[in-house]
Amino acid sequence: MSERKIRVLSMGDFKPPKIPVKTIGIVVAVMLALLIAASMVFTVDPEEVGVVLTFGRYTRQVEPGINFKLPLPIQTVFKVPVQRQLKEEFGFRTERAGVRTSYSGTMEDESLMLTGDLNVAVVEWTTQFRVDDPYKSLFKVRNLFKTFRDLNEAVMRAVIGDRSVSEVVTIGRQEIASEVERRLQGLCDQYETGLKIEQVVLQDVNPPDEVKASFNEVNQAEQEKERMINEARAQFNQVIPRARGQAQQTVQEAEGYATDRVNRARGDADRFASLLAAYQRAPEVTRRRLYLETMSRVLPSVDRTLVIDEDLQGVLPLFSLERGGAQ
Repeated sequence: MSERKIRVLSMGDFKPPKIPVKTIGIVVAVMLALLIAASMVFTVDPEEVGVVLTFGRYTRQVEPGINFKLPLPIQTVFKVPVQRQLKEEFGFRTERAGVRTSYSGTMEDESLMLTGDLNVAVVEWTTQFRVDDPYKSLFKVRNLFKTFRDLNEAVMRAVIGDRSVSEVVTIGRQEIASEVERRLQGLCDQYETGLKIEQVVLQDVNPPDEVKASFNEVNQAEQEKERMINEARAQFNQVIPRARGQAQQTVQEAEGYATDRVNRARGDADRFASLLAAYQRAPEVTRRRLYLETMSRVLPSVDRTLVIDEDLQGVLPLFSLERGGAQ
């Protein structure tokens, strides 16, 4: 039986293959060239623009698509989403968006505000905006989004502080949102943030939970007051115009009656004046005419008419004076 020789190897027996230094240099050079080439090409998404900096100084702005620049560290690129609508939430946070969106609880440090009539309201709102000027948004303001949130809160507190709690909770919400949007855009332009305000929406405005029951009672009383005022105005509008019409009608009737009486009196006076003038010109003729006119009005109303000679005497017994006899 043959004997097998067992050889024990040591670490010194393993030697790596020798690679020429020239080959290592070529590999390193190729890798560096690939890295440099990769850093010179960049892609900008459709909703973004690229801001190119040369040694940290603004150089140019590039549009979406494939673009080229000098390799790092000579030029760097910041991609800014100018077409994307951004949103900041105040007083609450959206935990999960979807068909059934869930929200976190109220954040009182942001939403608790003092109104103009020294009441407290819990105001939750969202601000929708987009980047309008990439250069200003990158270089004009430090901590842009934190500054933007501070501006939102300052403007909202100022606007809420100018109104009563009933306006804030009920009828003034749209006006408040419009006023906040206008003031906030003015501050963003003043501080050169490069942001464009799209919309401010008041999500929920309520009194604090501790006073909500009392506030609801006050609202009910206010609504009852408004209802009674509206009913009184309706009754006023129904009764007063009718009374005014009747009064106007009575006045017009009185004026018409007065005009008629005055005209009749003037006519009678003119007639008497005419008669007097005629009488003064011919007294006998006028006297006879007046007598005949009077008889023509009186005789038709007499049942029987007797015409006798004025010198005749003792004729009355000869006539039947019964009513309805011959004339």
